[in-house]
Amino acid sequence: MQDQLYAVIDVETTGKGISGNCITEICIVVLRGNQIIDKFTSLVNPEQNIPSFITGLTGIDNDMVRDAPRFEEISDRILEMTKDAIFVAHNVNFDYNVIRGEFKNLGHAFTRKKLCTVRLARKLIPGLLSYSLGRLCNTLNIPLEGRHRAEGDTDATVILFQRILSLDPNYKVISSFLNARSKQATLPPHLNRSYIDQLPEETGIYLFKDQKDKIIYVGKAKNIKQRVTSHFYDKKNREYALGQNTYAIDYEVTGNELVALLSEAEKIRKHYPEYNIAQKRPAATYRIMHYTNRKGIVQLAIDKATINDNPSEIFYHKTEAIERLERLCEDHRLCPKYCNLQNITGSCSHYKIKNCKGVCDDRESVALYNIRAQQALHELQEQKQTYVIREKGREADEQSFVMIRDGIYKGYGFISLSEQVSSLEECENYLVAQKHTYHTAKIIHSYLRKHGERNVEYL
Repeated sequence: MQDQLYAVIDVETTGKGISGNCITEICIVVLRGNQIIDKFTSLVNPEQNIPSFITGLTGIDNDMVRDAPRFEEISDRILEMTKDAIFVAHNVNFDYNVIRGEFKNLGHAFTRKKLCTVRLARKLIPGLLSYSLGRLCNTLNIPLEGRHRAEGDTDATVILFQRILSLDPNYKVISSFLNARSKQATLPPHLNRSYIDQLPEETGIYLFKDQKDKIIYVGKAKNIKQRVTSHFYDKKNREYALGQNTYAIDYEVTGNELVALLSEAEKIRKHYPEYNIAQKRPAATYRIMHYTNRKGIVQLAIDKATINDNPSEIFYHKTEAIERLERLCEDHRLCPKYCNLQNITGSCSHYKIKNCKGVCDDRESVALYNIRAQQALHELQEQKQTYVIREKGREADEQSFVMIRDGIYKGYGFISLSEQVSSLEECENYLVAQKHTYHTAKIIHSYLRKHGERNVEYL
């Protein structure tokens, strides 16, 4: 590989992650083996405003690039210099994807093999506290002039890459990184390949951790390995930032999707990961509540609920709550007016419910009406049942269970099929206690709506 061409590249940009990011400066140094044979440096007019914080970091402002060539004007030079060369950069996915995005905007494809000097340095110079370009240059005594300018960073990366080449004289590591099956170039710069290799192709949850071992993202998947690697192919800004801050990945096999969803919800509640958006704020829920009005009539109504209300039945859409209240009203011959299904004066005249016995126009006594209203409330109360949902376990000889006691989610557990467990008390010996929240209640509600009572065992 001594005659191999390498294009060592650095770009400065307008600072909008990956999507919508435009180049303000580029430097390319071409090596044949470890010898420099060509160099190109240019400011680039991004045709958009450069934010002040980017100017503060790089020193490049709008005046400097106003008369610079647009990317389209230097694109042929970039294609010429990188043709037949391996694209090399410090944190290669950033520079590569920005350049590829610029070519995509011109209607052209840009595809090159890639090498990342962060990942190569971690492999060949292990044990350092940091692999940022600045820290590596300090540690290895590499001159770095013009930090956060394309030429200064590229010149330093060239020297670093030449050191890497000297540490891999037989190109064993570089060849393994270039192997299409290794996917080294697609992995985040700080993530060791071993974390991916250990991931199972099973159902469960996975946890991305930062440099301080703090959980920054929690996800669930039917195939953990497949889902985790898919994050690194996603070019969205948030996914890119997640990859840049991921140093380790942990996982838990759950055996089934229900326990995975519940475990994911608990981890998000407990750790509040930076890169999780969903499940941080509960949406509105509804309940059927009651009060005694000025006439002494027990009146039913729909109100917004919180998980702390501990209502008889939670509804995740207002239409569900209305449908349930209409059924109660009709089944117990209640008055639509006093169930807040109508806002009128005088007698009720609901379009669907016609069996009111006349409490609204004094044809029925309040006392008799309230008896039926209390019966309806008692029916709601009976919804708070105790049961377990049995599902597949993590192994073939294991079963999982999810426990609900008096309508409240208590947690989940795993039991060997050889164990004879039939009572609630026996299940509790295997229980991993969890908190009942809006999200866990909704997960169980959705599961029951989808699967019915096929796997439900009442205790």
